[in-house]
Amino acid sequence: MKQKLFGTDGVRGRANKWPMTADVALRLAAAAGRYFRRDAQEHRVVIGKDTRLSGYMLENALTAGFTSTGMNVFLFGPVPTPAIGYLTHSLRADLGVMISASHNPAEDNGIKFFGPDGFKLSDEAEAEIERLMEEGVPPAQSANIGRARRYENARERYVEFAKNSLPRTTRLDGLRIVLDCANGAAYRTAPQVLWELGAEVFPMGVEPNGFNINEDCGSTSPEQAVRRVRETRADVGICLDGDADRVILIDENGKVADGDQIMGLIASRWKDEGRLANDTLVATVMSNLGLERFLQGRGIALERTAVGDRYVVERMQAGGFNLGGEQSGHIVMTDHATTGDGLLAALQFLSAMVQTGRPASELASVFTPVPQKLVNVRYAEGKAPLQSDAVQQAIADGEAALGAGGRLLIRKSGTEPLIRVMGEAEDMALLDTVIDAIVQAVRDES
Repeated sequence: MKQKLFGTDGVRGRANKWPMTADVALRLAAAAGRYFRRDAQEHRVVIGKDTRLSGYMLENALTAGFTSTGMNVFLFGPVPTPAIGYLTHSLRADLGVMISASHNPAEDNGIKFFGPDGFKLSDEAEAEIERLMEEGVPPAQSANIGRARRYENARERYVEFAKNSLPRTTRLDGLRIVLDCANGAAYRTAPQVLWELGAEVFPMGVEPNGFNINEDCGSTSPEQAVRRVRETRADVGICLDGDADRVILIDENGKVADGDQIMGLIASRWKDEGRLANDTLVATVMSNLGLERFLQGRGIALERTAVGDRYVVERMQAGGFNLGGEQSGHIVMTDHATTGDGLLAALQFLSAMVQTGRPASELASVFTPVPQKLVNVRYAEGKAPLQSDAVQQAIADGEAALGAGGRLLIRKSGTEPLIRVMGEAEDMALLDTVIDAIVQAVRDES
């Protein structure tokens, strides 16, 4: 059986191993170029990346593939993923590409595609690109080979775009902000935006070396940022991930707030202001039951999707909604952006602090979460733990034990070789017992 190339967020894997090889990237770019280049007119593609060493290899391979089909390439260098969504549309490009494995470790990398409207490609478009890749793409005539050049203003254009997501009268004067950029794609843009808006910024994770992206820093490892918030007596801490499409926040006491709390705050404020389209928030099955209860009390509907910000965006587009996201910190605000944008979500939170005069500890805790436990279990290549009878029996036993007072969600990650075991219940001791039993069953089959 042929292995599928695209996962839940583009193509991702260990650098220099299938599918993250220069050869695959070149052929993938040629297929994507052929898919979007449907006539003899000039066509262009924009390419950005995060700070991983392997980004150089993939950038060059993609450039070769695109130019071989007659596409002109604009190279941005390190920029956040949402900058690619914005600039693809702004520059009237036919296609945007982000080279990043997001929150994954430095040895991984990935390739994400954006269409001319700035949104990620549909499953159907990705399937067609895979089909073209299998068939092989004839190269352009020698006179029609594309050109490639560095585009020097991408970072500055995104900085202005981010600032313009707030009213011109909104400033951050007097706010002391710890900002952890995860040694990733936003290491220049995010500090610049906050500084230009008047904040006093204490930057962290702004010294990328090709290997330290997401390493003990950023949204997946906020411990150092928590300590820094306390040491500097900052008003708030902001932690981005490697490509800056997700964010978590830290209040002045060092308490961490996830995407559910941020979405709850923004949804509530937007409803009060008459800005929340159809009084609905779109989130995934991972979002806490406490968020759902909070929204119901505010007269806001919650629609759930499969895990992955692309599925959130698809539901938002289909339903005419303008706010959605994930517990992990992807916050999508289609009034401003076409994909999750950690910095723009943080700016909405900072704006609330300025406008209300309330501390981060109040704004970042709008509901009481139902106890939730998530354990990631890594499995070996070739293994399929979820197909095991023993694992299925452990899940069934857990569901019976929790009953109507809790819920389980066990799924295979679409971006890493992990089984994610998540559960919620008011009884934390019972939840621990159930999750531990399922985790052990998965490990036995991994």
